[in-house]
Amino acid sequence: MSNKEGSGGFRKRKHDNFPHGQRREGKDVNSSSAVMVAFKLFQQELDTRHDKYERLVKLSRDITVESKRTIFLLHRITSAPDVEEIMNESESKLEAVRQKIKQVAQELWGEDMYQYHRAITPGLQEYVEAVSFQHFIKTRSLISVDEINKQLVFISEDAREENNTVSSDLDDKPLCTWSLKVTPVDYLLGVADLTGELMRMCINSVGNGDIDTPFEVSQFLRQIYDGFSFIGNTGPYEVSKKLYTLKQSLAKVENACYALKVRGSEIPKHMLADVFSAKAEMIDREEGIS
Repeated sequence: MSNKEGSGGFRKRKHDNFPHGQRREGKDVNSSSAVMVAFKLFQQELDTRHDKYERLVKLSRDITVESKRTIFLLHRITSAPDVEEIMNESESKLEAVRQKIKQVAQELWGEDMYQYHRAITPGLQEYVEAVSFQHFIKTRSLISVDEINKQLVFISEDAREENNTVSSDLDDKPLCTWSLKVTPVDYLLGVADLTGELMRMCINSVGNGDIDTPFEVSQFLRQIYDGFSFIGNTGPYEVSKKLYTLKQSLAKVENACYALKVRGSEIPKHMLADVFSAKAEMIDREEGIS
């Protein structure tokens, strides 16, 4: 039997060779040692990062809520008599959302955004959905990620006030600016969610006797679906998941447009929305069975 083993064949622990008074666990920890000082600094840094992460999560939640309210407001445009009033109100709401995004940009100033990306991505996706929905209502086109990022460049109020005053020293003073860039993945996920809102817009439009909007939306959704098809399974996992939902929305709108084209002239306007909804429910059942 080896000398390293005691009776019973168990290996002796290393600290058993030390007298009881000299065991390492009995020694007092020197709080002023270089190792302890370093770990205290690590603790402070981690606490700071965790606090910042929690603040960003709360801001992202506020951005999500305000963006959803903007989308709900924009859905009223199909039945509202004053379209311009709703568009102005939606712009005011989106500006309030941008002020929240400005706070996010200030929190991330000097930081690596991707370390905190998981905290802010839900809010950014919802903002992209809201601003792209508003842009489609205005122009019947898709807003680009560059246009969105241009709206997310902020200049401090102090700098604006200084610019409004006439002074020869203004050129020497750098403007204090913050910016936040929407990542391509956040943009794609926001656009994919937009398709569901466009489908609801079709239902509301048909219910109000507007037969042209569904065909415009159908063509637009087809172009978006074709664009996503080029990405396929090579893109991020979240994007490929959204592609299935996008396909569902496109199928519902196209089948409704088919029903309107074939039977639209013989169906009273107040019953068109019922036909649209029944068609969508039938597609859901078929997809559930398959």
